[in-house]
Amino acid sequence: MKTPLYTALVQHAEKKPYSFHVPGHHNGDVFFDEARTYYESILQLDVTELEGLDDLHHPTGVIQEAEHLLAKLYGSEQSFFLVNGTTVGNLAMVMAACRTGDEIFVQRNCHKSVYHAIELAGATPIMVEAEIDPHLHVPTHVTDETIRKAIAKHPNCRAIVLTYPNYYGHAADLSKLIHMCHEAGMSVLVDEAHGAHFVLGGSFPPSALSYGADVVVQSAHKTLPAMTMGSYLHIQGDRINAKRLKTCLTMLQSSSPSYPIMASLDVARAYVEGIKENGTLDRVMKKVTELKAEFNRIPQLEVIESDSLSTDPLKCTIRSTEGLTGYELKRVLESVEIHPELADEHQVLLIFGLEQKKDVPFKRMEHALKQSDSLRKGKDHIQNEALSIETAEQRQDIEAVPFEHAAGRISAESVIPYPPGIPLMIKGERIEIDQIAALSRLLGHQVHVQASQVIHQRKLYVYIEEETL
Repeated sequence: MKTPLYTALVQHAEKKPYSFHVPGHHNGDVFFDEARTYYESILQLDVTELEGLDDLHHPTGVIQEAEHLLAKLYGSEQSFFLVNGTTVGNLAMVMAACRTGDEIFVQRNCHKSVYHAIELAGATPIMVEAEIDPHLHVPTHVTDETIRKAIAKHPNCRAIVLTYPNYYGHAADLSKLIHMCHEAGMSVLVDEAHGAHFVLGGSFPPSALSYGADVVVQSAHKTLPAMTMGSYLHIQGDRINAKRLKTCLTMLQSSSPSYPIMASLDVARAYVEGIKENGTLDRVMKKVTELKAEFNRIPQLEVIESDSLSTDPLKCTIRSTEGLTGYELKRVLESVEIHPELADEHQVLLIFGLEQKKDVPFKRMEHALKQSDSLRKGKDHIQNEALSIETAEQRQDIEAVPFEHAAGRISAESVIPYPPGIPLMIKGERIEIDQIAALSRLLGHQVHVQASQVIHQRKLYVYIEEETL
């Protein structure tokens, strides 16, 4: 299996080069000794744009070859390595599609980076609400009918941003929706962060690329064996100006991209190709099925499946049969060093890998669940580390008001439970009373929330609106 960038880096390291260039660890020669054990091997690949190692921002050699192999695998017209995560892909695709003042449809349960992109582009977001899954109680997808009505009301929208699949793996058929948007003259941009492995086919849902989306961004690091912050961006068709998109990526991505991250993207693509060429997908799916059966075998747990939409098999949603909330169940699992992806009020989400080489400690998990009553009683004594502090912009048109006075006011900040990074409240939208109630519940469960520091005082920043006579 070809890995042009990774191979070039290995060949460079094997020559035992002497470094008079950045980065400052100089191939690992200069490093903190106590940390050397874990870092030493990767530091040999952590180099800069040397002869023969190409340049991410103007690839003509091994990076270009690696990106061509990526495009071939995914069936796109052009694909790019991203070293600043899917966040930078979302920023670039929205800024390439929209100009200041343009209207853009946004699936309400999009990631916060999409809203940041719209703000940076100076575009006007038009929210489209997602359906709610009746089994998991989470937002899933936007229906064709919702978009049809939205287009009739806003016929000049330039683009639409969709999340596919949602965090829990729900994947609706996008074919009619994308066709409808194209007929209306819109570009279709898809945050497919959790779908980089869909290219494998089989029991996995189709990629949004196969439905005809114009730009698709994927977090390779979420479900493929790539390093954190490693993502892919794919483009097809002529609705998005590829030159403008590349310019946006050049401006937004680091001018000192990480070679270990890029090499891991090269390796992850080869890993997927290996599964396809060796025909080992059935073995992967067999193991996934066995794991879910093992979770269902534990009396205190049940695996929750949606019967309304196609679901990614790598996502496993478990719920307590003993009355624990998802947050409480997560704390029980973490007490024995079993770390899930996220929790909500009802359940816990687990993400399986494409391989499971370690044995899952089911006995340890079951023992902890049997002791869950005592752990739950002690939850009030857990130190509250729920809040990520972001100092709010101190402006004269903003004031902090108590939760009970915030409903009906326009939010001056986004309030974001993390994970999943989907805003509960969005800067610029009018706050609903049920949002206040949901925020109060989240804080009561010690959920990690990204917001300004006044949230500690149960306050929110809102805009001061001029009174009208």
